[in-house]
Amino acid sequence: MPVLPYFPDDASAPGMDPYALQFAFSHPPVLSTQRLILRPIRMRDCHDLFAYARDPEVSRFVLWDQHESLRDSRQFIRAIRAQYRHGEPSSLAIQLREPARVIGTVGFTSCAPEHACAEVGYSLAREYWNQGYATEALDRLIRYAVSELGFHRIEAMHDVENPASGRVMVKCGMHHEGRLRDRIWNKGRFHDVELYALIRPEP
Repeated sequence: MPVLPYFPDDASAPGMDPYALQFAFSHPPVLSTQRLILRPIRMRDCHDLFAYARDPEVSRFVLWDQHESLRDSRQFIRAIRAQYRHGEPSSLAIQLREPARVIGTVGFTSCAPEHACAEVGYSLAREYWNQGYATEALDRLIRYAVSELGFHRIEAMHDVENPASGRVMVKCGMHHEGRLRDRIWNKGRFHDVELYALIRPEP
């Protein structure tokens, strides 16, 4: 099992234990909102996942490619579940309360416990865009990351050609910090991204 780096007490950010964080990532939570349940993804979610991951508009601005078959969706789920087993940052399924179907994912794309900083990301089925679902899911994940895991800084990025994603971040209390030129190589070319962040309020 991969082990997070050890940071001496005088080099670790306050409140961040990398081994406790690894344990938390290996035991992903179930988080609830008014309309959603955020939970560990399961193999039987592959049909719901494929239903939206095959949409080229959904995959256009994310780092994974459009799913061409159920096999792609199963491999995607296996990769996430392997991250759970290894205690690595990963994603949760976004499930509707009613009907109980998976409509996206939200989670951690990276973290630096020595800086108490994590990056988050999400994707959502196109039929659920512009209805507040992405904001609801991301806001709940951020509250979990700050209040329960103890992160001080939460970051998120979006492609400059996808400003709607930035509006979601703002609604979740994040602030625009600038544009990173050619930050991401995706779909065969470099992309500029906008960086947003939230800092945990002082107690």
